[in-house]
Amino acid sequence: MASKTLIVLRHAKSSWQTDEADLRRPLSERGERDAVAVGAVLAEYPLDVVLASNATRVQQTWSGAVDGGAQCADVRVSELIYHAWPGELLTELHELDETVHTALLIGHQPTLGDLITSLAKPSPLADRVSAKFPTSGLAVLTYRGAWKTLASGKATLKRLEIPRG
Repeated sequence: MASKTLIVLRHAKSSWQTDEADLRRPLSERGERDAVAVGAVLAEYPLDVVLASNATRVQQTWSGAVDGGAQCADVRVSELIYHAWPGELLTELHELDETVHTALLIGHQPTLGDLITSLAKPSPLADRVSAKFPTSGLAVLTYRGAWKTLASGKATLKRLEIPRG
């Protein structure tokens, strides 16, 4: 069974200087810079699919990441990711086609941190995620097996970055 890579990305810093509803909150100026920095890291990975929340700040994070060098032809925007619990995100991952080797999931806290610490085998990096998974936090997990069998404690957290622009 081929190795899979799951990259989990928390959206960049959003602005609180807005009257918009939470779903429509945009990135702050720092968030816009950080999103481009995230793209430089993501450019190192051949992304097969992006699963992204429909929140404005997530969409702007992906757009900035593309400006920074990230590329993917298959970007799927989902309202489910905005409201999801870790188990619901895992169900989405289970449905990925086996031709997908590298998936990027972009969403929100605390769900993403909980998903990462659930999937990852115990490690110092997993402990860091458990303590804090900040905006623009990017975690790279690897897993050997089919997406549909990805489960708690089965992945290895290989990399944790907090790109800043």
